[in-house]
Amino acid sequence: MLEIVVHEIKGFCPVYKVGDKIVIDDPEVILEKTDALCTHALSTQTLEKFNQNASQLHYALILEHDWCPVKLGLTMAEDEEHAYMQCVDPGKPYTEGGTVIFKCRRIEKPRDFTRLTQKRQK
Repeated sequence: MLEIVVHEIKGFCPVYKVGDKIVIDDPEVILEKTDALCTHALSTQTLEKFNQNASQLHYALILEHDWCPVKLGLTMAEDEEHAYMQCVDPGKPYTEGGTVIFKCRRIEKPRDFTRLTQKRQK
Protein backbone atom coordinates (compact mmCIF):
# COMPACT_ATOMS: atom_id res chain seq x y z
CA MET A 1 0.00 0.00 0.00
CA LEU A 2 1.03 3.58 -0.58
CA GLU A 3 0.26 6.69 1.40
CA ILE A 4 0.50 9.96 -0.50
CA VAL A 5 0.46 13.08 1.69
CA VAL A 6 0.10 16.72 0.64
CA HIS A 7 3.53 17.97 1.69
CA GLU A 8 3.47 21.56 0.42
CA ILE A 9 1.20 23.89 -1.53
CA LYS A 10 2.71 26.69 -3.63
CA GLY A 11 -0.10 29.17 -4.19
CA PHE A 12 -3.76 28.25 -3.72
CA CYS A 13 -5.30 24.79 -4.07
CA PRO A 14 -9.10 24.57 -3.90
CA VAL A 15 -9.01 20.81 -3.23
CA TYR A 16 -6.15 19.96 -0.87
CA LYS A 17 -4.72 21.27 2.37
CA VAL A 18 -1.30 20.35 3.76
CA GLY A 19 -1.51 16.96 5.48
CA ASP A 20 -4.34 15.54 3.34
CA LYS A 21 -3.80 11.87 2.42
CA ILE A 22 -4.51 9.55 -0.48
CA VAL A 23 -4.16 5.83 0.25
CA ILE A 24 -3.73 3.36 -2.61
CA ASP A 25 -3.79 -0.41 -2.56
CA ASP A 26 -3.21 -1.27 -6.19
CA PRO A 27 -5.36 -0.91 -8.15
CA GLU A 28 -7.75 0.79 -5.75
CA VAL A 29 -7.82 4.21 -4.14
CA ILE A 30 -9.03 3.50 -0.60
CA LEU A 31 -11.69 6.17 -0.32
CA GLU A 32 -12.33 5.58 3.39
CA LYS A 33 -8.72 6.56 4.12
CA THR A 34 -8.45 9.30 1.47
CA ASP A 35 -9.16 12.93 2.33
CA ALA A 36 -9.56 14.35 -1.19
CA LEU A 37 -8.87 13.61 -4.87
CA CYS A 38 -8.13 16.10 -7.63
CA THR A 39 -8.04 15.43 -11.37
CA HIS A 40 -5.03 17.76 -11.75
CA ALA A 41 -3.04 15.62 -9.32
CA LEU A 42 -4.01 12.41 -11.09
CA SER A 43 -3.44 13.78 -14.58
CA THR A 44 -0.35 13.68 -16.78
CA GLN A 45 2.99 14.80 -15.36
CA THR A 46 6.40 14.81 -17.03
CA LEU A 47 9.28 12.80 -15.65
CA GLU A 48 12.02 14.82 -17.31
CA LYS A 49 14.92 12.55 -16.35
CA PHE A 50 13.54 9.77 -18.57
CA ASN A 51 11.59 12.06 -20.93
CA GLN A 52 8.43 10.04 -20.31
CA ASN A 53 4.89 11.08 -19.49
CA ALA A 54 3.33 9.39 -16.51
CA SER A 55 0.60 10.12 -14.02
CA GLN A 56 0.61 10.01 -10.26
CA LEU A 57 -1.40 6.80 -10.54
CA HIS A 58 1.21 5.25 -12.83
CA TYR A 59 3.95 6.19 -10.37
CA ALA A 60 1.87 4.68 -7.58
CA LEU A 61 1.56 1.41 -9.49
CA ILE A 62 5.31 1.26 -10.14
CA LEU A 63 6.27 2.25 -6.60
CA GLU A 64 3.89 -0.18 -4.96
CA HIS A 65 5.41 -3.11 -6.82
CA ASP A 66 9.05 -1.98 -7.05
CA TRP A 67 9.96 0.77 -4.59
CA CYS A 68 12.60 2.66 -6.58
CA PRO A 69 12.05 6.43 -6.17
CA VAL A 70 15.75 7.30 -6.51
CA LYS A 71 16.00 5.38 -9.78
CA LEU A 72 12.87 7.12 -11.09
CA GLY A 73 14.22 10.55 -10.14
CA LEU A 74 11.44 11.10 -7.57
CA THR A 75 13.74 11.72 -4.58
CA MET A 76 17.34 12.16 -3.50
CA ALA A 77 19.50 9.26 -2.32
CA GLU A 78 19.47 10.57 1.27
CA ASP A 79 15.63 10.33 1.36
CA GLU A 80 15.00 7.00 -0.36
CA GLU A 81 12.01 6.21 1.90
CA HIS A 82 9.92 8.85 0.13
CA ALA A 83 8.97 9.79 -3.42
CA TYR A 84 7.97 13.33 -4.34
CA MET A 85 5.51 14.27 -7.10
CA GLN A 86 3.59 17.40 -8.00
CA CYS A 87 0.37 18.27 -9.75
CA VAL A 88 0.35 19.94 -13.14
CA ASP A 89 -1.27 23.24 -12.14
CA PRO A 90 1.51 25.84 -12.57
CA GLY A 91 -0.22 28.50 -10.42
CA LYS A 92 0.12 32.27 -10.82
CA PRO A 93 0.58 34.03 -13.12
CA TYR A 94 -0.70 31.26 -15.42
CA THR A 95 -3.70 29.98 -13.41
CA GLU A 96 -5.64 30.93 -10.30
CA GLY A 97 -4.57 27.65 -8.67
CA GLY A 98 -1.28 26.45 -7.30
CA THR A 99 1.13 23.55 -7.35
CA VAL A 100 0.77 20.79 -4.79
CA ILE A 101 3.85 18.77 -3.77
CA PHE A 102 3.03 15.21 -2.68
CA LYS A 103 5.20 13.01 -0.46
CA CYS A 104 4.68 9.29 -1.00
CA ARG A 105 5.75 6.32 1.12
CA ARG A 106 5.04 2.63 1.38
CA ILE A 107 2.85 1.58 4.29
CA GLU A 108 1.90 -1.79 5.73
CA LYS A 109 -1.56 -3.11 4.97
CA PRO A 110 -3.63 -2.95 8.21
CA ARG A 111 -4.89 -6.22 9.64
CA ASP A 112 -8.50 -5.09 9.43
CA PHE A 113 -8.08 -4.10 5.77
CA THR A 114 -9.77 -7.27 4.45
CA ARG A 115 -12.89 -6.47 6.45
CA LEU A 116 -12.85 -2.91 5.09
CA THR A 117 -12.79 -4.04 1.44
CA GLN A 118 -15.38 -6.80 2.04
CA LYS A 119 -17.74 -4.26 3.66
CA ARG A 120 -17.43 -2.01 0.60
CA GLN A 121 -18.32 -4.90 -1.76
CA LYS A 122 -21.70 -5.59 -0.06
